[in-house]
Amino acid sequence: MERRALLGGIAAASGLLAAPNVVIAQAPVTLNGASQFNDDHVFNRCMTRFEELVKQYYGRPINFVMHKNSSLGLEKQFFEYMSAGRAVDYAIVSPAHMSTFSRAAPFIDAPFLFRDLAHWNTVLDQDLFKPVADEVARRARVELIGYAGGGIRNIFSSRPARNMAELRGLRVRVQGAPIWSRTFQAIGMAPQVIAYNEVYNAIQNNVIEAGENEAAGVEQMRFFEVGPNLLMTQHAITIRPLCFSSQTLARLPRELQEAIRRAGREAGVFGRQTESSEDEQKVAALEAAGRLRRIPFTERAQMNAAVLPVMAAYAREIDAEGIQSRINAITS
Repeated sequence: MERRALLGGIAAASGLLAAPNVVIAQAPVTLNGASQFNDDHVFNRCMTRFEELVKQYYGRPINFVMHKNSSLGLEKQFFEYMSAGRAVDYAIVSPAHMSTFSRAAPFIDAPFLFRDLAHWNTVLDQDLFKPVADEVARRARVELIGYAGGGIRNIFSSRPARNMAELRGLRVRVQGAPIWSRTFQAIGMAPQVIAYNEVYNAIQNNVIEAGENEAAGVEQMRFFEVGPNLLMTQHAITIRPLCFSSQTLARLPRELQEAIRRAGREAGVFGRQTESSEDEQKVAALEAAGRLRRIPFTERAQMNAAVLPVMAAYAREIDAEGIQSRINAITS
């Protein structure tokens, strides 16, 4: 009897080893997200919405772990991790950090590209950046599954500036993509590329005088403490892709892949609607609390005219003339 029981146990164990997928399939998938910010930031709320929608559409157990407050680094590192298929599976990342893999990626978020929020929304609704997303997926192995953003970027500065003459020589931090330095130089400023988490101290120590950001970033990073003058240049409207590692995606069940792509699109819309609606509220609240002063900028048309040749040359350089033409042709 004992020998038969032993042989039966061995046979049962052998059966499990011969079909390991039976065991693995029952274990919930765990996906890791990353953010530079805390739960109050719109990016984190957008990714929370993404997680909720994936669970709803997949309908099976799945775990999400969000690494917040830059615990895994900055957006540049998040994108590198996703490209390598390790540590981070999903994150919201500025297109400027994708330029290593796609020269056209920063064009998604280029300054002076959109006339207003209506124009910006139409561009996204028509999926005009699909060629760029396809290139990023092919070369970086990261899918852009949704588009968040919607914050209007202005310059926060230690000194006021109301026109082009007063902007001249302003030492301002810009993102690393070349188009940002080129356009700000064309306006007459002195742009410098500095890591995002070093901007506060750089202004405090007079290394630079200013930075540029949307209201959510100004509030979260407390930039108003060192740059209390908000110069209303309205030079950009943000697009922040919700990214997902292609390598991770390929390992997941087909039903979960479909849920992730569907949830990504819808979470991106949620992020855009939320940030664009809250942008003015945040500026007004900071102003009412005496934390910053809005400085009207009176020469926005002249500023746009100064950067038009730079934008056209950049579009030619990165083979994005077709995208730019279609964006400019939108009349809404």
